[in-house]
Amino acid sequence: MKSSLATSESLQSATADAIRRASSSLIQRQYPEGFWWAKLRADSTLESDYILMQLWLHPPVEGVWNPPTRRYVDRAVQALLSRQLEDGGFNIYLHGPSEINASIKAYFALKVAGVAASDSRMVRLRNRILEMGGLQAANSYVRTNLSLFDLFPRIACPSIPPEVILLPLGFIYQMSAWTRAIVIPLAIVHAFNPRRPVPAGFNVDELFLPGAPMRPERDLKSFTWRNCFLWLDEFLKKWEKVGPKFIRRYAIGKCEKWMIEHFEGSDGLGAIYPSMQYAVMALDLLGYGPEHPLRQQAEREFNTLMVDEDAEFYMQPCFSPIWDTAIATFALGETEDAAVDSLRRSADWMLSKEVRRKGDWAFKRSNAEPSGWAFEFNNEFYPDVDDTAIVLLALRKAHTSDPEKQRACEKRAID
Repeated sequence: MKSSLATSESLQSATADAIRRASSSLIQRQYPEGFWWAKLRADSTLESDYILMQLWLHPPVEGVWNPPTRRYVDRAVQALLSRQLEDGGFNIYLHGPSEINASIKAYFALKVAGVAASDSRMVRLRNRILEMGGLQAANSYVRTNLSLFDLFPRIACPSIPPEVILLPLGFIYQMSAWTRAIVIPLAIVHAFNPRRPVPAGFNVDELFLPGAPMRPERDLKSFTWRNCFLWLDEFLKKWEKVGPKFIRRYAIGKCEKWMIEHFEGSDGLGAIYPSMQYAVMALDLLGYGPEHPLRQQAEREFNTLMVDEDAEFYMQPCFSPIWDTAIATFALGETEDAAVDSLRRSADWMLSKEVRRKGDWAFKRSNAEPSGWAFEFNNEFYPDVDDTAIVLLALRKAHTSDPEKQRACEKRAID
């Protein structure tokens, strides 16, 4: 009995000591402004897309590609190669299997950046891609991205017409927020149907699987959602050929206006990597030159996602300070003898990040008073339920410098 009691007391003491040390470590990581913020890493597709982005921004000269960002391109190449799986492919989550789209993106990026197709790593990658169905098995984004450089037939890519913004009943607001933020700039890019140059002699023809269909075919014997989407895509492709040009110009203008309006109060369009990338491309095609303030802002915000340190290089999908801060605050607030000053500073910071303007959500909830929190530092059009909930939980554990202001904020957010 005495032995069991001693063991229990020892465990309690060790637990208390671990909590003290963990709390101390967490407090030391808090920024002076009161927030916590850790780096966020995704799969290898972001480094692949970074190389594609550099090819877009800095096209080859006389068939030779040597961009001014060569150092970062080379770093991205090394980052990609370090994440290649034993079977040659690339995955989309830690310890996951090879995935066709991540693998195709990596092959394109590595080859265009100068890794020889005969390199053993490229041979393994190419063989794995063909085993998984080849280029014909790629998803819509991969097909579209390659078509921008005339590496995949446009006819086999899904139509992304800018006229989508003109559809009634707020059609674009039936999409998820992140989808909408990607589709609008991508629709602009799609409408221009660019054929950007690649280095002399460059192609990815070796990734096409012999005998595989280039585009999915409709099953005329059954009614399915898949068939509906394929039929719609056929209709849209015909519309692009015969539709009035003035409607397309009007739609592009509406998409441009929507995109630029959504730059405001955000760290890039939607504050997420894909939409920020397509926004730069869209601005480029719309005639916003490299010296234009909007273009410079968009490129600067995109580049801030880069992590370039001695030991590693990668692109972050977005920033996560509000989520990180709320979780850290809640955790510290659960401990005995919580650090009151640290919690007060974090609570003050979270209150300062409350969204107080109407965003896209107001299309469906027009009577709600603006409130809530997003995931990133600044993303005022897209506060979300997840972050608002965790911030409210954190505020139950922390008190701001202004209790009355805190109570009013909490009521708005709950509503």
